[in-house]
Amino acid sequence: MGLRGLLYGVYERRVAATLSTQGLPRHVGVVLDGNRRWAKALGACSADGHRAGADKILEFLDWCGELDIPLVTLWLLSTENLSRSPQEIDELLAIIEDAVERIAGTGRCRVNPMGALDLLPAATAIRLKSFEEATRGVRGTHVNVAIGYGGRREIADSVRSLLLEHAARGTSIETLAETLDVEHIAEHLYTRGQPDPELLIRTSGEQRLSGFMLWQSAHSEFYFCEALWPDFRKVDFLRALRSYALRERRFGS
Repeated sequence: MGLRGLLYGVYERRVAATLSTQGLPRHVGVVLDGNRRWAKALGACSADGHRAGADKILEFLDWCGELDIPLVTLWLLSTENLSRSPQEIDELLAIIEDAVERIAGTGRCRVNPMGALDLLPAATAIRLKSFEEATRGVRGTHVNVAIGYGGRREIADSVRSLLLEHAARGTSIETLAETLDVEHIAEHLYTRGQPDPELLIRTSGEQRLSGFMLWQSAHSEFYFCEALWPDFRKVDFLRALRSYALRERRFGS
């Protein structure tokens, strides 16, 4: 470890010392952005960037485990990403499947695939669901892996599920319209039963959510980090948590 690494280590410990476990979020969402730009800067192919990003996921979840953050949502693949070239999508899905298998294999994480899994190849969807089943009894960090995910699609799926449920009960549209409230829709989201994310992080310097957790982020705090995802360090995460802890949350007021 060089001098720079030693200095970062000292700084990391100083930032960590300022954090109180009582001020940490229970649910952190992350837009893992910058894999392709990271690879391009090194003259490597996109797949190399995605593999480096997958390695970072395991490291990030270790940090969450150390801090007892119980719930994490990771956006690994958007619905828009599915329009990329078949070769890139095949490579990316293989890397994602391997990453989720590694998460499940830690024995410390409960995996929950979320998104429009019906848009994925059947073999991929089946494999992802198998990891969910294999980790169902794990009491560690609950990890939502958003794959084939879009915020608008999630809301549309929620409303569709709600309508089908009430149609099966014989509820009329008029009756449903009179009683419908936000909680009814929330109960049909991919994250139903979970607390909304208190903190959403996006790497790579982009200052937008691109539709990530549109419904759930109504009262979330946002943190935008310049580091590309494969370069995201523990000290960057601690800075995000420190920024969150210092904010006065107003919940829309």
